[in-house]
Amino acid sequence: MDWRVLIVLLPVILAGSWAVYNIGQAALRQVKAFMASK
Repeated sequence: MDWRVLIVLLPVILAGSWAVYNIGQAALRQVKAFMASK
């Protein structure tokens, strides 16, 4: 494994995981609001 590959991939992985985390939080709020409205 070349260390340069890791340096290139690290920001991409960080951005991806941050996006997934934010989308997950928003989705959970939507689901909770939907359940509460029933």
